[in-house]
Amino acid sequence: MRTKNKIVASLGIAIVLFLVLLVALPAIAAEQEMQKVSASEVKASDDFVLGIYGNANGDDTIDMRDVTYIKLVIFGKKPETALCDANYDGRVSMLDVVQTKLIIVGKEGEITFIDSYNKTVAVKKPINRIVVTWRGQLEMLRTLGVGADRIVGVETLIQSSEEYGVDYGIFFPEYQDKLTVGIVWTPDVEKILSLNPDCVFLIAMPGLRGETTVDDAADALKSAGIPVLRFWCGVYDRDVIREIRMLGYIFNKRERAEEFIQWREEFMNLIRERVEKISEEDKPKVYFETQWSAYYTGGEYITNIEFCGGKTIFPEITGSTQVDPEAVVKQNPDVIIKVASPYVTGYDLDADNITKIKEVRDEIMNRPELKNVNAVKNGRVYVISNYIVGYGPADEGTGFLQKLYMAKWLHPELFKDLDPKAIHQEYLTRFQGLDIDLDEKGVFVYPEPS
Repeated sequence: MRTKNKIVASLGIAIVLFLVLLVALPAIAAEQEMQKVSASEVKASDDFVLGIYGNANGDDTIDMRDVTYIKLVIFGKKPETALCDANYDGRVSMLDVVQTKLIIVGKEGEITFIDSYNKTVAVKKPINRIVVTWRGQLEMLRTLGVGADRIVGVETLIQSSEEYGVDYGIFFPEYQDKLTVGIVWTPDVEKILSLNPDCVFLIAMPGLRGETTVDDAADALKSAGIPVLRFWCGVYDRDVIREIRMLGYIFNKRERAEEFIQWREEFMNLIRERVEKISEEDKPKVYFETQWSAYYTGGEYITNIEFCGGKTIFPEITGSTQVDPEAVVKQNPDVIIKVASPYVTGYDLDADNITKIKEVRDEIMNRPELKNVNAVKNGRVYVISNYIVGYGPADEGTGFLQKLYMAKWLHPELFKDLDPKAIHQEYLTRFQGLDIDLDEKGVFVYPEPS
């Protein structure tokens, strides 16, 4: 009887090992090709850990090095990391090796990751019914090539925007007939559940508006068994590289994600490299004014002044706040940059319709208290649309354009080969698939950099 039991047990183990090998065959066959791809991947300028279970060695990608690392953990040769547990079953085993190989070739049936709200999320694949509650997330998914047919619910604002004076019909034409599920801060949980989604995108901040906060909505959706993915997707232009690379894994769009990363980082690295060489005395003093009201400013995460080679006149400010006009005068900025509200800019305007955005600049130029400030005396006052900054009621995921324009304004000679409008155009055409000609439609900055 014992011999028979041993035979049965051995046979069972053999069957399990055979099934594991069978599942792993597609991954094994593609290992060499995927290693070539991973070797050519463009790294983000800032180091980060790709928070997907299977990224055992804690770098910014999943490749055969992670498979090797997991095997070494199993054999006691390497310390176990949190992301070694690729199949998220609570232990590290050869099944995690199989899962990691499947992730490498995009054949995994489920993927587990840590989103931008530091929550662990597991999503079954394929993902065909997606609800998106923040337009930046919709824009990033479109950058990845996730089709509109997979989006079943969208943020109300992209269709009904009279409250904010924003016209998204031009920018999001393919989503105008989708069911709306509330605005970003107050998603309608009942509507979302009625759509039977495979996953729901929520913003990666708690939100304190309305009766139902974003956290409340997340809890309710999780209780109903719906995976909740919380990502910034362009807010403050934060964690863009990490997020789009992660979403590339989640939606099997890694090549497209890397294409966008390489394209975007070419310009961001250009700014970084040139700004590093600017001496402190050659950095202009900058006052940045938001659209909310006169003398309302923000910190570096809103203004991007330091990134673009300038010196903020209010380095002590971290958030958004009102400042004393006399303080601005005292600091005597060399450059003033003002954000224009969506009422006076946008894709719906003819490109030569600059009357309203010019009025925004004229108002600053004509403030009596600023008449002796260097920026006004030298005409270095610029206006940028709320549509292409990294925050506010009109932005989507195009905050990187703010950095391009600001670098050009602050250092026109240093960045004379940089063409923000052409980059904006390529983004719309190549990554958003939009038939918008910026020579004909759209007002976003004034005056345009020469």
